[in-house]
Amino acid sequence: MASPYNPERVDRGSKEKDREDEHNDRSVDEELSITTVKVGYLMKHSRQKDFAKRGTFPDGVTPNGLLFQRLSFEKPLLPQLEDVDIILHKATDEIISVDLRDSTESSNAITYTKGMQELKRYMEQHVECCVIDPLDKIYPVVDRLKIQQILNGLEDLPKGRCCSIRGPNFLKVDDFNDPEMDQRLSAAKLSFPSIVKPQVACGVADAHSMAIVFKSEDFKNLSVPLPAVAQASMDILAAFVVLKSLPTSTDSLHGGESSRATSDHFDIDLVTDAAYWLTRKLHLTVFGFDVVVQEGSNDHVIVDVNYLPSFKEVPDDIAIPAFWDALREKFESMKI
Repeated sequence: MASPYNPERVDRGSKEKDREDEHNDRSVDEELSITTVKVGYLMKHSRQKDFAKRGTFPDGVTPNGLLFQRLSFEKPLLPQLEDVDIILHKATDEIISVDLRDSTESSNAITYTKGMQELKRYMEQHVECCVIDPLDKIYPVVDRLKIQQILNGLEDLPKGRCCSIRGPNFLKVDDFNDPEMDQRLSAAKLSFPSIVKPQVACGVADAHSMAIVFKSEDFKNLSVPLPAVAQASMDILAAFVVLKSLPTSTDSLHGGESSRATSDHFDIDLVTDAAYWLTRKLHLTVFGFDVVVQEGSNDHVIVDVNYLPSFKEVPDDIAIPAFWDALREKFESMKI
């Protein structure tokens, strides 16, 4: 025979369950608040100062339980690494050279400083350690040609409310005096003005040298290191990605009325979709990319991808907590 319905009993049981759930939630929060995760960071001194000035690496524990600790190649590295839970590095600060002829398209194509090589060996021998990010994931952002090829895959994303997001039309250039330059530019659907950059995107002295060309004759005798990558030149907006968080800013627009018009057509949902897509493709925790909005079509074009950028275009109260959360989420995901 079924027990008689007792609303008081049901209500009392419901309240007890609510109290139990609340207690469990509180226990989880308390556990997170007392579990401190040490983050050892390695990057050049000037970059450390920039991050520290903004409060990215506070002296005390962050609200989500991170404690930052500066690592140094000037001291024995092993004891320092054994004392941290997360290794955060800016490996591109430690590049000596990049061999674009390496067919493996991996970190083996990059020659690092002695200190970074020691860190690389440690990470290879301790695959269980939380590294942000593994060196083999860094390579695509070092090679402009490789990243452009990856960006071609953006064409598979659904279109936004009025436009699409894609990689730029581009052309690899091995010889600025190529007699067939006009035909190659036409085949690549490149229009003018175009910007020409070295294929090596970062880490070496001349990686950021560039030139703007207004006609095919301007390619002749350029001083930009070869091989190079040419792509259309447009106004730039910046986006900063930290795993599942996406602080963005359009404050870095340059110019006058045309730039303000560009900002009006900026589709944040479309950029967010691209950020998630790139996160899955690149397997990077923290990266940034530059977006241009093409006049006329309003297409959003991602022209550059950077590893661990300064995110200076994003307000501190948005960027820094998102950065901390990304590090913590990465660490927790590796424990599962």
